[in-house]
Amino acid sequence: MTPSIALGDLADPRVLRLLDDHLADMHATSPAESVHALDVSGLQAPGMTFWALSLGAELVGCVALKELDSTHGELKSMRTDAAARGRGLGRMLLEHVLAEAGRRGYSRLSLETGAEDFFAPARALYARYGFTECGPFAAYRPDPNSVFMTRELGRESIGNA
Repeated sequence: MTPSIALGDLADPRVLRLLDDHLADMHATSPAESVHALDVSGLQAPGMTFWALSLGAELVGCVALKELDSTHGELKSMRTDAAARGRGLGRMLLEHVLAEAGRRGYSRLSLETGAEDFFAPARALYARYGFTECGPFAAYRPDPNSVFMTRELGRESIGNA
């Protein structure tokens, strides 16, 4: 079965379950003031695009791209279902967003993730794709529980750096 990524329906019960699991993990691993994960209303905000990753009828992941300005995007809500991890689906989601950011003409893509060990696999994935640590961006403030990362984009924005 080939995975597919399409615009996600934020009313789909499978999406809602995945987002509930995402928020539960974020609150279980980070202090409340350091949780920057979005709920459904946050994902419906202007400038936000949300995609779902499916394997047949099974929804196994999601990701969002927030436009910060005409040249800068933010990766949000990247999640792979716990039962589907280790299959390269996170890499597929990240490549999808990098490709879309390139199509939009962004020169930079940034993200915030946790500093806790739980987030180490995500930080390693981002680093493999050329993201480097940076200071807070947009409305973020310094936070010892957050790691801020960014990547300059160009013709090489699709695939590994």
